[in-house]
Parts: sequence; C-alpha cells; structure tokens
Amino acid sequence: MSYTVGQVSGFAGVTVRTLHHYDRSGLLVPSERSPGGYRLYGEADLARLQQILFYRELGFALEEIAEILEDPQANALDQLRARRKALVEQIGKLGRLVEVAERAMEVQQTGVPLGPQERFEVFGEITFDLSYATEAGLKWENSAGHREAMSRAAAHSKEAWARIMGEAAAWRTDLIKAFAEGEPAEGKRAMALAEEHRLHISRWFTPCPPAMHLRIAADYAADPRAYALVIPPSEQLPGLAEFLHAAIRANAGQVADGVGER
Repeated sequence: MSYTVGQVSGFAGVTVRTLHHYDRSGLLVPSERSPGGYRLYGEADLARLQQILFYRELGFALEEIAEILEDPQANALDQLRARRKALVEQIGKLGRLVEVAERAMEVQQTGVPLGPQERFEVFGEITFDLSYATEAGLKWENSAGHREAMSRAAAHSKEAWARIMGEAAAWRTDLIKAFAEGEPAEGKRAMALAEEHRLHISRWFTPCPPAMHLRIAADYAADPRAYALVIPPSEQLPGLAEFLHAAIRANAGQVADGVGER
C-alpha cells in the first residue's frame, strides 16, 4: 500500500515541507511516484521515516542520521552511546541551571538574598514555598505594602535576618504557651501577642495597619503554606492557626478603635 505526502504528513506528525526536504537531501526518497508524478511512500519508506524521527528526537543532525542509516549495524550503537553521553552531560548542565534559576526565583519572589546554607542557619525549619510566593506576588501585585515588604526583605543583611527570626521565635514560643494554657483568643494576653506580631511586620517589612493584618491572618487560617511561614510544621498544634487568626481579628478591632494603638 502506498501513501501520499499529505497522508504521511498527517499520521507521522511532520510537515509536507520537511518530507520534501528529506527527499531533496536523499535522506528519505519515496520509492514510488504516481502517474501524475506525485510522491508515494511505501511501507519500507515509512519504516525509514520512523528511524529518522527517532534519531531526530535524540538530537542527531540529518547528516549523522544519514550515516547511521547507510550502515546501521556499524554506526548505530557507537552513535547512540556517544549521544547518550552527551545527553547525560546536558542533563547535568540543565540541572545546575535549574538550581541557579530556582535560587534567583527565591530571591525575586521571597525577597531573601541568602544562599542555601545561610538560609538553613537563619531560618531553620521555616521555608519559603515558591508556589505560594508566586501566588502572593500575583495576588498583591498592586499593593504598595507588598512591594515595600519585598524591597525591604531583599535589603536585609544576614545579621538583620537573624534578629528578625530571633524575635519571631520568641514570639512564637509565647503564642504557643498562651494557646496551650487555654488563654482566650479575645483576651488581653492573646491580643497583646497579636499586636506584637503586627508591630514586628511594621518594624521589619512594611507599615501594617489593622486591615492589612487581618488579610495576613486570613491567609494563615486558609493556606498551610502561609501558616508555615510563622509556625513551622513541627510546632503546629490543632486549632492554633484559628486561635492566631481570632486573636489578630480581636486586636485589629481594638487597634482600629484606638484602644491598643502604640
């Protein structure tokens, strides 16, 4: 059975132009012609095309493919070994490029210009989820507060980040203790901790009025990735996220009324 160039193009996934080029270069010359002079491909031609496409997928140049197909027994194995070696090297290089790109994305999206070892030393279990950072960037792209927070985060030194995380750790210990001791979220102790958190954001990142603090707290309650930025997984307790959210909500109302403004 024979097939026209259009039919072969359709089921092989290559363009008619490509098939014409293969014909002109001698790589794949149709074995038949129609009475009108049109190219017709037989089963052997299709088998050869399949080989060509296989080697093209591996990145071989057309000249290399032609050499292999001239004497497949003599050339194919050596050529494939060489190609495998080149691909392994390329994969290694691409892997390193991915790491570089991810580090650049972290700096761009999380505003923390520290290397992996420095990050571990400063942040410990607290990690920055790039998917969350990306979504937050899109969500707050029109927010001047978010832009300022990212800018100031990127400007902090390693020493400044150590102070920031030290403050956060001490606050977290007090928060967990208050929660474990059964303090009400609307009580003075919990609201004082909520206010301390609000002032921490204002001091190190961007002015944080009650409305902004409420939006941040809503993320803590709704998104585990955001919550993990303040309470690492090993310290999370059932109900703690809701407790923090409620305390921030109660404090926001107090600050907005001018009672707790400092």
